[in-house]
Amino acid sequence: MAINLCESFRAMFYTPFYLPFSLGTYEAEGVDVTLTTSPSLDTVAEQLRDGIADVYWGGPMRIMVMRDKNREPEILGFSEAITRDPFFLIGKKLNPNFELKDLLDLRFASVSEVPTPWMCLQEDLRRADIDPATLDREPGRTMQENVEALVSGKVDVIQLFQPYAEQVLASNAGSIWYAQASRGYCTYTTLYATKDMIAAQPDVLHRMTRAMYRCQKWLHSVKPEEIASSVAEFFPDIAPDILASAAKRYIDLGVWGKDPHLPRAGFERLRDSLVSGGLINHRPEFEDCVHNTFADAVIVEDPPAA
Repeated sequence: MAINLCESFRAMFYTPFYLPFSLGTYEAEGVDVTLTTSPSLDTVAEQLRDGIADVYWGGPMRIMVMRDKNREPEILGFSEAITRDPFFLIGKKLNPNFELKDLLDLRFASVSEVPTPWMCLQEDLRRADIDPATLDREPGRTMQENVEALVSGKVDVIQLFQPYAEQVLASNAGSIWYAQASRGYCTYTTLYATKDMIAAQPDVLHRMTRAMYRCQKWLHSVKPEEIASSVAEFFPDIAPDILASAAKRYIDLGVWGKDPHLPRAGFERLRDSLVSGGLINHRPEFEDCVHNTFADAVIVEDPPAA
């Protein structure tokens, strides 16, 4: 069966999902996979149900939001790749002693493109006994617009992912104050499909998961420059040294998982953030949203790295 795999959007932290294409592991595992980009993130469930896409990658956030609306566990995550938060807080000046409470006295711009980065950060604030509503927060600009606002002095600290963060550092326009990955497991991205797809095509999805695992092994065994080279075709406008620096930072922070098992701790940390942030009203159960059967099987099989 040919699989239409749909990406949520193009992003450097999704590197593990591009590797099966650049390293050829889908083909090596005997599965025909075509990569497309989502026409709409508001209709993921419908696209999967109607066969417009067979498998998606994206955040378990979307699985939980869909379940919160429909109250049915229709979509399940089955192969995790991004196991920690890939976002950073970037300030204009060096601040090695930064603490979250410092945000109370600063002009802060959060990410507008997707809800998860702010949802997770506001939970960090709550756990530090800080009311997120008391921040002087600007939520409406894009990451590129926030970089410009930081440079011009309109804000003091901004929220970015790679390669924006590395580009700011390389231009001496700012420095990293806080890596959101430092909170620990917080599941950010997995492959997911409908329960019907999982039941109908277990061998195909098993092979996809195996292909992912082989790439995860490769990812953690090579130099950042090799990672950058492997995904350069997906980011033609990003300089190779920026991609390599971004890859090294994500590796060092543990952003990219070493195997496809989706951990309960990461799921629950994300779930707590979505509930406290008001994005969902009900607390979904781990077992209703996650299908680790393929991941656990390929870990036991222990295939060679790509």
